[in-house]
Amino acid sequence: MSVDVRKVSSWRDRRAFVDLPYRLHSNEPMWVPPLRLERHSFLMRPFNAFFAEGEVQLFTAHREGRVVGRISAHIDHTLNAHQRNRWGLFGFLELADDPEVAAALFGAAADWLRARGRDRMIGPMDFRMNDESGILVDGYDVPPIIRMNWHPPYYKALCETGGLDKVVDLYMWNLVISDREQMLPILPDMAEKAVTDHGMKLRTMSRRHLRRELDLFAEIYNEAWRKNFGFVPYTEHDLDAYAQELQLAYDKDFFMVVEDPNGEPAGLALTFPDLNQVLREMNGKLLPLGWWKFLRRKKYIDRVRVGFLGVKPEYQHTGIAALMYVHHFDMGVKRGFMHGEMGWILETNKAMNRGMEAMNGRIVKRFRVYERLLEDDAAPAAPKGAAPA
Repeated sequence: MSVDVRKVSSWRDRRAFVDLPYRLHSNEPMWVPPLRLERHSFLMRPFNAFFAEGEVQLFTAHREGRVVGRISAHIDHTLNAHQRNRWGLFGFLELADDPEVAAALFGAAADWLRARGRDRMIGPMDFRMNDESGILVDGYDVPPIIRMNWHPPYYKALCETGGLDKVVDLYMWNLVISDREQMLPILPDMAEKAVTDHGMKLRTMSRRHLRRELDLFAEIYNEAWRKNFGFVPYTEHDLDAYAQELQLAYDKDFFMVVEDPNGEPAGLALTFPDLNQVLREMNGKLLPLGWWKFLRRKKYIDRVRVGFLGVKPEYQHTGIAALMYVHHFDMGVKRGFMHGEMGWILETNKAMNRGMEAMNGRIVKRFRVYERLLEDDAAPAAPKGAAPA
């Protein structure tokens, strides 16, 4: 029986869209079920700043009356304006191991984007690169950390036989606290000189004033990350929503800003306790006992994710990054954490990848961003330095 792809247009449709991965991956020990309530709110205009800046269409694929796949097609007008491109995007990819389902989903998303003047389809990203992005292509046996995807190996195969080409890989680096002695000696020396020679000061962010602190985050992010693939600057609207979201992930030891002698922000890191470790125990539900497990989350969490760590370009030779690296190790020892993951980091970001090597890190996961050209004369979007598949 053929595959029927339908637009999501009702509450019942969206519930089926959200529910699919819980059924597909119910027997997969590595998959961590997100909170259903959070997934629904993420897809609702009043609760997600993306909808004020983009266009979205969700699709579900059906075979014999059963939902067997899903995808989004979306346009990020902020991305297009900033990057001066006509990219279309896809995301939220979940599907059965069936090439016909993959072809139908990719085709529906591509047709929707082509009709709106997009010259290529890039993804997956849910909805932007700083959300869950990429298809897992290496590291299937490593539990996913907070806000990172997990996919079975057949997803990669279906993408690569379904008319998609690699754009770039995203690396996740694992850092083990007990490996601190293996860190290159130059890093602690650089961290010390950042303070003694350059007058830098590291401080933690205030939870009470988190929204104001995020203005500093945006100032640094919008400058330090502006040349990254898929970069979109944070807006006031984005920051308002992000401040609310981060209240649950805030950690006084790992939300940090480095300021120069004049009190100007020079670097920043946002590192999150791995809430996936408690979400696994909650099984996607707040009731009946999920809320109690969340309140006792410190019992379950022994690792962190370094989500953002960046330095303004004019300060990149002052040792600020090393100062933040060393602070992470210090806090990890203080809190009794075992390890953490850093990333994602673009495969083309040589400086950050060298920094991870200097700390004796190792790549434990790779995620791949794909594209399909929608116009014959569209040039591939791969960033400079991206390795071939």
